[in-house]
Amino acid sequence: MTATLAFVKEEASIPLPPLREELNLFPGMPTLDGAPTWVLQDPVAHRFFQIGRREFELLSRWQLGTVDALLDAVAPLTLLQIEVADVEELLTFLATHNLLQVRGPRALQRLLAQHQLITRRDVWWLLKSYLFLSFPLVNPNDWLKRMLPYVRWLGSRSFLLVTLVCALAGFYLVQRQWSGFLVTFPHFFNAQGALILAATLGMVKVLHELGHAFVARHFGCNVPSMGVALMVMWPVLYTDASDAWRLTSRRQRLLVSAAGMAVELTLAAYATLLWSFLGDGLLRSVMFVLATSTWLLTLLVNLNPFMRFDGYYLLSDLLGVPNLQTRAFALGRWQLREWLFGTGQPVPEHFPQRTQKLLLFYAYGVWIYRFFLFLGIALLVYHFFFKLIGVLLMLVEIIWFIGMPIYNEMKSWHKLKPQLHWNTETQRSTALLVLLAVVLLFPWRLDVSAPALLQAEQHALLFGKASGRVADISVAIGDSVVADQLLVRLESPDLEYELAQGAITIATLTRELESRNLERGTTQERVRALREELQAALAEQEGRREELASLSLQSPFAGSVKELLQPLRVGDWLPASQPIVTVTGNTGSVVEGWVQETDLASIAAGNSGWFYPEDIYRSAVRVQLQAIDTASTVQLDEGYLASTLGGALPVRTDDNG
Repeated sequence: MTATLAFVKEEASIPLPPLREELNLFPGMPTLDGAPTWVLQDPVAHRFFQIGRREFELLSRWQLGTVDALLDAVAPLTLLQIEVADVEELLTFLATHNLLQVRGPRALQRLLAQHQLITRRDVWWLLKSYLFLSFPLVNPNDWLKRMLPYVRWLGSRSFLLVTLVCALAGFYLVQRQWSGFLVTFPHFFNAQGALILAATLGMVKVLHELGHAFVARHFGCNVPSMGVALMVMWPVLYTDASDAWRLTSRRQRLLVSAAGMAVELTLAAYATLLWSFLGDGLLRSVMFVLATSTWLLTLLVNLNPFMRFDGYYLLSDLLGVPNLQTRAFALGRWQLREWLFGTGQPVPEHFPQRTQKLLLFYAYGVWIYRFFLFLGIALLVYHFFFKLIGVLLMLVEIIWFIGMPIYNEMKSWHKLKPQLHWNTETQRSTALLVLLAVVLLFPWRLDVSAPALLQAEQHALLFGKASGRVADISVAIGDSVVADQLLVRLESPDLEYELAQGAITIATLTRELESRNLERGTTQERVRALREELQAALAEQEGRREELASLSLQSPFAGSVKELLQPLRVGDWLPASQPIVTVTGNTGSVVEGWVQETDLASIAAGNSGWFYPEDIYRSAVRVQLQAIDTASTVQLDEGYLASTLGGALPVRTDDNG
């Protein structure tokens, strides 16, 4: 048979292809409005299909063999209006999912083509394997059945009550020593701590999956496999609890989905209590991890309904909407097309109004969440792998998860072209498109941001040119000073000794030069050499006087002392060029900023702006642009904004600093 079969009324006696003999049909969980459902199980592929009353009535009488016999049998026993088209639709579904017995060469060819599609090893297979690859490790079904009597007490009300009491007691004790609890965390920033963290979280995840498995087994479900899956090369454990589709109780389904999180929260409750009684060591560190990481992972990861983790299946069961994402996405795409184009297409599936709004909110929330999630993953793989592989993997993430869904939706829009006509929706969409183009293409940026430094217009950093000993300190931080006022005086016995020795050398050279000039027979070369020695000695002496004068630190202008080396006491020895005092004038402040060359066209003298201090407790300062340097800055005189010191200006340090 082919994938689709069409019938006309005159050919209604055509035999029906037989169903596969191993299929199972059993009652399912009713919908939220009370409508009954049934579950069709394919045990070979381990797949479950939820069907309604019409499909159940047809499948339960499928053995009648022909379409007319099937319709004649269903009509008098039910109030359903079933037609040939309904049988055709069901037959197409059965053929698509390989639920019919394979007969005829065309059916065999179709199965062979499906097998080749599944087992092919090409570039697309490699990409899918990189994005998600699962490794079943064990079939725990028999082991779970043997161990279940020993762990069933963990689900009792008594154990739940004891756990709640321990959780409250643990919280009470921890809050009494909260500061000690918090300082435990930094101990994990080392190799041993990382190993403890990884081992503890690994153990927790194993117990998490066993929680799902034991609860599913408790309700009579089979657990055919447990193993490891790689999601973008990140290992995660998984348990195949899909047999929970056999359960007809919503409460039981919810318990299977929530069992893993319940295990983690139980561990966290007892670990929080034990942490308060254990001494420092390995065991207490493990309790800390259990008491903290499990809560965060459960709330941030497992409860997240936007990914197919526990929270997704909990939400699916609470809403009574199996295959939640696929059905919500179909509804979301339909609503989006109606908003944009108003084509009047029928709703893909009818839900109560409240449920429909929740599904639409969920669909759009998942799309937004996935966009930023996959974009973040793309950036992570780009940085974690060496550049060539990183770029390729980043492109795979963006194209596969972001680009392909957008491309497929655009293809669907193109197919709607014959149905489009000018209406309120298309007018609104056109207006929004024009507005978006204006927002993207118009240069909206009207301001320029630049790293800047606020400083006094007059400021001076004073230091001694030579090393010396503090002889006098005349000011303190905040003192007002006048021009030429002595602030700090240093003395240098070594420099004073060199000055005295220099004076003797100069006097000696002067006397010898005078005597040589009076002596007859003195060569001009000797006189010239003495003069050069005297000039060098005088220059060295002048340098010593300047160094000695620099040891008396005087204010170059009237102002106030803003900084003073601390601690500074009389008798302290200071090295040469040691900053000692900073003095600022009384003439106001100035802001010096650095802008990119591309921003020069956007600024001009006379522009006003604001200076925002890094200190959030200081208010912004209104400024006006006075002048722009005509040459680019190649060297920073002030290092406060240098990137090497934590500033915003990217710099590199040369050999001269």
